[in-house]
Amino acid sequence: MQIIDLGQIRYKDAERIQMERLDAVVTGAEQTLYLLEHDPVITFGRNGGRENLHVSDEHLSAAGIDLVHSSRGGNITCHFPGQLVAYPIFRIAKRPGGMRQFFNDLEEIVIRTASDFGVTATRQDGRPGVWVENRKICSIGIGMKKWTSYHGLALNVQRDVELFRMITLCGLADAEPSSLAQELNRDELPMQEVKDVLTRHFQTIFTHSTVAQG
Repeated sequence: MQIIDLGQIRYKDAERIQMERLDAVVTGAEQTLYLLEHDPVITFGRNGGRENLHVSDEHLSAAGIDLVHSSRGGNITCHFPGQLVAYPIFRIAKRPGGMRQFFNDLEEIVIRTASDFGVTATRQDGRPGVWVENRKICSIGIGMKKWTSYHGLALNVQRDVELFRMITLCGLADAEPSSLAQELNRDELPMQEVKDVLTRHFQTIFTHSTVAQG
């Protein structure tokens, strides 16, 4: 597994990089994990979600927020600086448990990462992602091509999650957005430290890897 940090990047640019790498990994290239933060964007998954958007396209455009229809699974979500996104381009056909276990492993990585920072997070039946009670700290949406994954997880790290106020989070009326910093009542967390911890758990659950800069 190669790990590449893309820094802060627009959603469409990261999607293009993912798709190029996806085609290479499908044909045998080294599996790759991308770490990044997105410029502000609201995305719809394959399950739609426009009914859960509370502002107009014109409002988003004026605020400099992109609006994207994504090929990932799931409903509506958003990305922004201060949220750590991880996109694993992994072959999973031969992994025990297939896609269900792969999704479970992504949740487990976030649960362990949160625990290392002193936050007790859990799964909830019928509600994908990672939660602290009714507060969602991580969304997960996966795409699949020839049993190779793309898209991935988005872990809210810093306090500011106000972009979620423009949507009904994942279409769940009782869900509230939260973050590691909010749960710890901290003004800020060191993003690089969170990246390092998350990476370590990816390595533990999947494989040892090399690190590169994008």
